[in-house]
Amino acid sequence: MSVQLDPVACLPEAAVRPDGHGQRHALPLLLLALAAVVLLYHATFWSMLELWSRSQTFAHGFLIVPISCWLAWRRRARLAALAPQPSRPGLLLLGALGLAWLLADAANVPVVEQYAATAMLPACVLAILGWPAVRLLAFPLAYLFLAVPFGEVFLEPLIDFTAAFTVTALQWTGVPVFRDGSNFSLPTGNWSVVEACSGLRYLIAALALGALFAHVNFHSTRRRLAVMAAALLVPILANGVRAYMIVMLGHLSNMRLAVGVDHLIYGWLFFGLVALLLFWLAARWRELPPARAVPPAQPVRLGDAAASLRAVVRASTACLLLAALWPALALASHRDDGAALPAIALALPDPPAWRRLHDAAPGSIDWQAPYAGKPALFAATYARQDGDGAPVGLQLHWYARQVRDAELLTHLSSPYGARWTALAQRVRQVGLPGGALDVRESVLAHGGERLLVWRVYRQGGVFTARPVLVKLLLAQAKLLGRRQDGADLIVLAAYDELAPPPRAHLQAFLRAALPVIEQRLQELPHGP
Repeated sequence: MSVQLDPVACLPEAAVRPDGHGQRHALPLLLLALAAVVLLYHATFWSMLELWSRSQTFAHGFLIVPISCWLAWRRRARLAALAPQPSRPGLLLLGALGLAWLLADAANVPVVEQYAATAMLPACVLAILGWPAVRLLAFPLAYLFLAVPFGEVFLEPLIDFTAAFTVTALQWTGVPVFRDGSNFSLPTGNWSVVEACSGLRYLIAALALGALFAHVNFHSTRRRLAVMAAALLVPILANGVRAYMIVMLGHLSNMRLAVGVDHLIYGWLFFGLVALLLFWLAARWRELPPARAVPPAQPVRLGDAAASLRAVVRASTACLLLAALWPALALASHRDDGAALPAIALALPDPPAWRRLHDAAPGSIDWQAPYAGKPALFAATYARQDGDGAPVGLQLHWYARQVRDAELLTHLSSPYGARWTALAQRVRQVGLPGGALDVRESVLAHGGERLLVWRVYRQGGVFTARPVLVKLLLAQAKLLGRRQDGADLIVLAAYDELAPPPRAHLQAFLRAALPVIEQRLQELPHGP
């Protein structure tokens, strides 16, 4: 016979009120505050729902919210036995989260907005009911964060790991293979590890399942962490095995099997079997909660109940006011977003010692970096006047005012276009007369062709290669009503895969062109 653990037994005796008088008004006020947060930040929560609906990677979000509600509902009797203890740290946390949401909204960083808005829900519980209720509802509240669509930052590392694992496994089994980034060639055909093959969707799904499984079936922290670690590591390794098996199926069948939609079906079947095996093994070590005695109930005095009710009402009112403050400030910061701006034609004089080539001239570079919105554009190819070195391409995108989906940093499905693939990316420091400048260096490939691309952003008069700094400067400009225009500066040169990258050539061009570009950008009109 098993004895069920009552988490209320772990709480101080003074926090327990079995008659539920304290919670009679606290719970409706809490639900009102939570509903107000969802309503006030409906655009943020709606953006999460849209991502769930259009991305298989994040479709699990539709299940996270009802599961969290169900887990909280299971604790309703224990929650009713707790006396509300409104917490000032909860209000401070709610204010800090609102400020974080405002900065993210001004800088157009949806994932930070979504995390901040989601975290406001536990903050309201803390502010209105206090720490005992938060401890009781810790897992349902924490589980909500898995609904935030996050993880695309891990795509590149997962793609690289899957490609390396597959190639190594093929070599160990005696299959000749040549790897070029995420692409590799076998005697029977060519393969590529793309976003759908990265294993991110398997990883996120396994994490959500693993967290729920560990919470329901285990009670010691050590075992829960072990299950969570397995739920993170096993899908990554399993995806490498899956990719290897699919390539081998195609290789052994002379590219007749596992080369179309069937290879996705094989992938989900394999993942399902791996997840089933993982949780079947973990279930063998499931544990029952230890028995603990429930302390005797404490009587409730009418004066204490009235004081508690007043504190709950004050905390709920403060939550509503704090939650409403930040959307109002955000609305004020976006008041000029819809104002029309005159069309700007970008024109640059030739840098010293360089001459502009005609578009059809030999050596002209035809690659165009994708961009969002409708910025003012300038693109040209230059060669040294003394004829030394290969041509250098210059591309400049300038935004007079930046709004969502029309700004310097916007997520693009094909950041390098359909033709080119990124082989390497890093931040490199370049020495210039005015001091060192950091640039984002990318090596793009198409067959034997290579492009060396240097990219730097100008925001708030500052040249930087750090996206976080760009976003912070944009948020500062919007909230303080300062100049918010920004520029995306790209220089590039083509070279052969057997030749060294022409970094010295790009550095020489930047030395000559950067002062000309800076002077021209300062002369341009800009939005408020």
